[in-house]
Amino acid sequence: MVAKKPILNELFESRNSHREEALTINKEEFIKTIKNRRSVRVYNKEQVKEEDMRHCLELALLAPNSSNLQPWEFYWVRTENKKNKLIEYCLGQPAAATAKELVVAVARPDYWKINQQRMLQMIEQMGEKAPKSAVTYYSKIVPLAYNQGFLSVRGLIKKLVMEIRGIKKPTPREPYNKKGMAVWAHKTTALACENLMLSLRAFGYDSCPMEGIDSKRIKKLLGLKNPAEISMVISAGKRAENGVYGKQVRFDKKYFIHEI
Repeated sequence: MVAKKPILNELFESRNSHREEALTINKEEFIKTIKNRRSVRVYNKEQVKEEDMRHCLELALLAPNSSNLQPWEFYWVRTENKKNKLIEYCLGQPAAATAKELVVAVARPDYWKINQQRMLQMIEQMGEKAPKSAVTYYSKIVPLAYNQGFLSVRGLIKKLVMEIRGIKKPTPREPYNKKGMAVWAHKTTALACENLMLSLRAFGYDSCPMEGIDSKRIKKLLGLKNPAEISMVISAGKRAENGVYGKQVRFDKKYFIHEI
């Protein structure tokens, strides 16, 4: 009897006809971008070109994300009144007050359902070319993983089942509740935020991710309701001479990189 392949194996194997060239990357330029990205606290008066900002935001959306469910939103706050309010809700810190552009990154754990439907629509448009495993994954596996049900009751049942299953075999366990869904969405949104900040540096601009913010007031400013959560506010511009407050400090790599 042939053992049934896990659904993820089926899904990936069904797509192995796609070919995409791995481009040659200038390693030194990439390293330079990483090392030169700093949290800039003071910006000069030079503006960020609109087309550059749009391009960087679009590059942020290319970040890896779980099941391609893209649980994020980015609010580029441009109107003067709202921008002034946002600066106030960022506690007036220089990284916000001197910034030429401000972007609010929002984690959307509820978007799993919206984007699941979008994926199913895209698969349906493929017609006969659509892999059956992809239909199964998005119609059955995704709801099983992310639908926690009313008061997370469904998630609790899933947790019990998965914990029992996990006694004997490797088992995907989280998320089990609304808190877990928020963690899931924030992880993915943070990846996109890093894409945005590195893109800005590559385009010749600087940035600063801010968590010292009044998230409740920012949600109200943006007209957002639960379960949307503010992940961070990212400022952008070109650094002033005193824009970086000090040399970059990192503890010895032995504390964080482990080879086993």
